[in-house]
Amino acid sequence: MATGQNIRTWFEGRWHEGDAYILRAADHGAWLGSGVFDGARLAHGLVPDLGRHCARVNRSAEAMLLQPSMSVEEIEAITREGLKLYAPGSAVYIRPMYWAIEGGLSAILPAEAPPGFAICLEEIPMPPEDAAVRLCRSSFRRPVLESSVVNAKAGALYPNNARMLAEAQRRGFQNALVADALGNLAESATSNVFLVKDGEVFTPVPNGTFLAGITRARHIANLRADGVIVHETVLSFADVHAADEVFLTGNMAKVTAVSAFEETVFTPGPMTARARSLYWDWAASEPL
Repeated sequence: MATGQNIRTWFEGRWHEGDAYILRAADHGAWLGSGVFDGARLAHGLVPDLGRHCARVNRSAEAMLLQPSMSVEEIEAITREGLKLYAPGSAVYIRPMYWAIEGGLSAILPAEAPPGFAICLEEIPMPPEDAAVRLCRSSFRRPVLESSVVNAKAGALYPNNARMLAEAQRRGFQNALVADALGNLAESATSNVFLVKDGEVFTPVPNGTFLAGITRARHIANLRADGVIVHETVLSFADVHAADEVFLTGNMAKVTAVSAFEETVFTPGPMTARARSLYWDWAASEPL
């Protein structure tokens, strides 16, 4: 079952109405998990950082040992063409993706052949700005490059995130904060994390175990341009408990306030609202 509705799929050179079939049983991606994707957003009539998301799906493909068959410019142009099919004011999740079709040596290695490519557009509303989530600590950890393709936005990584979320929901929370291999704070099960303390902002330094998101980078740039001190540094879970505010950032919601971490309660505060306001002010200033 699809996450959103009013779905359109670009595949094999044209747009299809609905949730089109794009994989075959013997495709490498179907049985060996060689799929990568990216996620951008149409919201408030804006498509922030679309070009960066299109570029990252190509980098992810390369990390998965696939040879991108589409240029960044082609992906962006096709996406913009598809978005014109939606009514003004629609909120749409944009997902370009690649997967290997043919296997190479011993079938496991993807063949040096063009991969499959598709773009899926799904109408998914933006969450309410006053929404806040309660977090617990996950018992699971982020993998490292030596064991997983963490330098790609790969579908094969997400079962680990799914069990983090399942664990959190069993405990009555909506999301979880997860450690890296050394036990330091890495991110949440779905997005990057920011802490606020004494008017300054802190976020885990990218160390190769989690995807330092495009939206995360945009928030850092916006806050610094507005005079806020932002630290990318090693953080502990004790730092979360000691924070004045906590918020999550990612493409799906852009900014999500945190109302609790385990037994520690937070009030969504001015820095969370400032980050959200700065983001949409920046997005409105960019060329469409």
